[in-house]
Amino acid sequence: MAKHLPKFLTTKSAVFAFTLFGIGTYCARSYLLPTGHAESSEPPIVFSGFGLTTLRLQSAKLVNHNTKRLVFEFPDQNTRSGLSLTLALLTITRPEGQWFPVLRPYTPISSLDQQGHIELMVKKYPNGKASSHLHSLAPGDTLTFAAALKGFPWTPNKFSQVYLIAGGAGITPIYQLIQGILNNPNDKTKVHLVFGVNTEQDLLLRDELEQYKTRFPDRFNYLYTVSHPAEQQSSALRKGYVNEELLRGVVDRPGKDSHVFVCGPPAMEEALVGSKSAPGILGRLGFEKEQVYKF
Repeated sequence: MAKHLPKFLTTKSAVFAFTLFGIGTYCARSYLLPTGHAESSEPPIVFSGFGLTTLRLQSAKLVNHNTKRLVFEFPDQNTRSGLSLTLALLTITRPEGQWFPVLRPYTPISSLDQQGHIELMVKKYPNGKASSHLHSLAPGDTLTFAAALKGFPWTPNKFSQVYLIAGGAGITPIYQLIQGILNNPNDKTKVHLVFGVNTEQDLLLRDELEQYKTRFPDRFNYLYTVSHPAEQQSSALRKGYVNEELLRGVVDRPGKDSHVFVCGPPAMEEALVGSKSAPGILGRLGFEKEQVYKF
């Protein structure tokens, strides 16, 4: 999912500096980075350091009316991404008619241990310059990635349970965290997911999530809620928004060993997290500020 740039990139001067850096390096240094030393016993990595990496699009698949899954191939099928859990990659695009490159972060949905390729799930927004460009790519086209953006420093078993709240395309960083926790046999953290969408078609990664529920019935639970249901919507889906009433039925007396991760539309995040002057829903449910992380 594309998210707003982190706070350290939101000032005009920082964005301008990064943009100038992007122009120069995009035009003059667009290349495939070295993938590591041959003598290493670990698979070489693709994304390392503060540089640019250009990858070719292997396949593009439309999953609903506005979302695509894009698979980018690594130059060597034995390489892996080298990314850590909760990191996002910064994409650099040059949409037609644009003087300056457009920078947007996206969280991969492929496993961090996946070799040979990386996969993004991209929602196309109305007038979205980056997302429209990514949707226009055909197999064989290329996309340039910049350095990975810092995420949450996940430590296995630091929390006994986590609550993951996603809205729409905000499921992508949430899904990456689910993969990282449940695929690690040494991590026993329990995971509770609340996923709110506009329509049933917007339940992205639904098959993958339900497979995790089958594999880890005692450690992974999910609740889907649809704000604009169709008349023939499945009875298994809740109707409505991610609100305080819904979350009170999910959260079980949050202790100090619990944590919440949130990713979704700005209005949803604001309602959940609150502001300096007014606590949000999560605060009213008993979570301290330091127990909530917003992607």
